[in-house]
Amino acid sequence: MEYNKRIIELFTNPKNMGEMKDPDGVGKVGNPICGDVMHLFINVKDNKIADIKFKTFGCVAAIATSSIVTELAKGKTLEEAEKITNADVAKALGGLPPIKMHCSVLAQQALKAAIKDYREKKTK
Repeated sequence: MEYNKRIIELFTNPKNMGEMKDPDGVGKVGNPICGDVMHLFINVKDNKIADIKFKTFGCVAAIATSSIVTELAKGKTLEEAEKITNADVAKALGGLPPIKMHCSVLAQQALKAAIKDYREKKTK
């Protein structure tokens, strides 16, 4: 499988990788068929994603999409971040092989799950 330079760059040198102490929200998603599992952690300040990190077990595309979604979401309001689509994720990477598009969906789902988790914790 061929990956473009941007995907390889983010796989070998991912941005915002790691766990976060005391995150405001956590999104956990996985695809049992391919085995990819993503954990996305967010800290929210003044309704904006102040910090975001990820921990992903998966293929090259899973790690690259996790990394790029953190870059797309950081600094955005929760409402802006929720509008990030899997197509936005793939486009920011310069495209994904069709067989790997599910990774962009997982990254988008992890972000939405982290925001949902934050909102649920906030209302308790």
